[in-house]
Amino acid sequence: MRSSNPVFSRRGFSRGDGYAGFGTQQQGAAPQGSGNPYAQQGNPNAPQGGNPYAQGGNPYATADQRQLTPEQLQQMYQAPPAGPAQTGRMTMDDVVMRTGMTLGTVIIGAILAWVVLPVSSTSYGLAFGAAIVALVLGMVQSFKRTPVPALIIGYAIFEGIFLGVISKMYNTYWSGAPVQAVLGTMAVFVGMLIAYRTRLIRVTARYQRIGMAIAIGFVLLMLVNLLFVAFGAAPEGGLRSSGPLGIIVGIIGVCLGAFFLSLDFKQIEDGIRYGAPQNESWFAAFGLTLSLVWIYLEMLRLISILRD
Repeated sequence: MRSSNPVFSRRGFSRGDGYAGFGTQQQGAAPQGSGNPYAQQGNPNAPQGGNPYAQGGNPYATADQRQLTPEQLQQMYQAPPAGPAQTGRMTMDDVVMRTGMTLGTVIIGAILAWVVLPVSSTSYGLAFGAAIVALVLGMVQSFKRTPVPALIIGYAIFEGIFLGVISKMYNTYWSGAPVQAVLGTMAVFVGMLIAYRTRLIRVTARYQRIGMAIAIGFVLLMLVNLLFVAFGAAPEGGLRSSGPLGIIVGIIGVCLGAFFLSLDFKQIEDGIRYGAPQNESWFAAFGLTLSLVWIYLEMLRLISILRD
């Protein structure tokens, strides 16, 4: 499972519908109809049946390991079947546990920053520095082929500090806004989960292409707007200003966060289905955390505009 940008794409265990919505197929890769993102044509060690993680065809196995006696075979047949946890495969419990650890770290960091740091220019500077560190750690992890729990937890710590300071600032000007944003984020998460489980939303190649195109355009537009605000060309916040335009932009931002959640759900579902390694659950936790933080920040901005 290759690395990807934490905002513009998601890791996909199944590429039967295309990877990140672009439907590309690398030379030597298995046909998309197989649904196996790891198999390669012409691989003499590839296991049969399309299972990318099966242990059959191990080139490092010794002759003794390959030639079992009838007694050993009988013992294997009589042994209870091993579940995903015993074979080191990702399960829903792994995803829930690691997501809880990551989100819990974000929450603890936010609470500490809220309690310890006052609303001041110094705190804003610390929040900006924490956001930069979190961005760097997140980008480093996103371009790694394997998850590094230390990077993910480090990202969660600094992201929590940033959220704590920003939330306290919003609460100073719009009392109760952070609580409303948390409730709104939870509502979006539950709503998307229900829609995904009931198949009201299907993550197809076309769905991903359209969503990713909108997400890229939205982020680029917000970067341009930020430059205009920084140089004084849009003193009232530009596209983020109070009014109908700011409300529309905020709603689009929340919808994009919901879209990212649907990609995360697809990643988790395919990872469990195809028997991804257990440590891949860190990627799932990382993606869910990014999506929820995105939605929370968009909710804060939207609530502040509506309160005005």
